[in-house]
Amino acid sequence: MKQERFDGRIPQALVDRLKQARRFVVLTGAGVSAESGVPTFRDAQTGHWARFRPEDLATPDAFRRDPRLVWEWYAMRRAKLADVQPNPAHLALAEMERRVAEFLLVTQNVDGLHQRAGSRGICELHGNITRTKCFDENRLVEKWSETGEVPPRCPRCGGYLRPDVVWFTESLPVVAFERSLAASQACDVFLSVGTSTVVYPAASLPYEALQRKALVVEINPQPTPLTEHATFALPGAAGAVLPALVNAVWSGA
Repeated sequence: MKQERFDGRIPQALVDRLKQARRFVVLTGAGVSAESGVPTFRDAQTGHWARFRPEDLATPDAFRRDPRLVWEWYAMRRAKLADVQPNPAHLALAEMERRVAEFLLVTQNVDGLHQRAGSRGICELHGNITRTKCFDENRLVEKWSETGEVPPRCPRCGGYLRPDVVWFTESLPVVAFERSLAASQACDVFLSVGTSTVVYPAASLPYEALQRKALVVEINPQPTPLTEHATFALPGAAGAVLPALVNAVWSGA
């Protein structure tokens, strides 16, 4: 299939094909959140935290060794999200969802910005930093007693609470990934946005779509392993390309 490059305009051939499509899957990565000013996983290592490697904090073993340290690192990251807002890429995807018949947004981001932008059909492959769950029982916990203990305790079993994110050595949530895989295998259009497509199994999703002859569009400032395989590669910031894409396809619809 012919690959075209983004030159500031949306190729008419892409516009025509998107207008005919009904089933969309979008995979987003850290590049989308970075445009809102969200530090990437490794960029969060500043100040006091610069002496720690993320790989030494984001693991079950690290939490067992020093639960307070890990909880406080995530508390710092949550605090940084307080002043961050969804950017034009988040808003464009929410608008796209409103315009198409079937839409699933699969994200590797844990910041909840897609929800804040208005997206509803979301699969969070790596969890959500704004949610909390019990370390021992692996169930979500919305309320607990503030006793000053860090981390706080689960109100049901007394175990420590932890952020609801996927740590190193942990598997992706089965239901979310299976839903993402099934949608990728059935879609007409797959958009890969702001992701390096090197972290598996999420990186396998656009290739699943390609194998079933879906239109695959990559939006990323830099080339990735997917670029040469994508039907269309639009090299640019998601916050610039996605609004232009939505306007070109659905303006006046």
